[in-house]
Amino acid sequence: MSVAWPFVEDSNPKLKGARVDIRPSLSFSDEKNVGTLPPHDNALVVTHRIRGYDVKRVLIDQDSGVEIMYPDLYKGLRLRLENLTHYDSTLVSFDGKVFISRGQIKLPIQVGLEVVEVDFIVVDAYSPYTAIMARP
Repeated sequence: MSVAWPFVEDSNPKLKGARVDIRPSLSFSDEKNVGTLPPHDNALVVTHRIRGYDVKRVLIDQDSGVEIMYPDLYKGLRLRLENLTHYDSTLVSFDGKVFISRGQIKLPIQVGLEVVEVDFIVVDAYSPYTAIMARP
């Protein structure tokens, strides 16, 4: 797996000084695709730096509308219940089960060199993942 940085060419003199938002993109070389038959739906599971800790088993779900955090990660980050803010919407899992959240918390996430604030919904449920995040 490699991170590719998009190349932006400034060939238009009118654009000088214009702000261009360059975001890193996640891509895979053809060598990594050997043995993979498209279309495929393999899960993308990564390690993210959350609140200064390297957190493994973060599922990137491009269809997710919210960022989800599970109790093991919440406790592992040494967060307290009083750190949560109210979140009153119900959530539906992949298999159709309805969950009520324990609350919401905003935490810093480092993606590449950039640090962004992300609102996580804390759900008291079992998951093989520590968190689920939308594709950046």
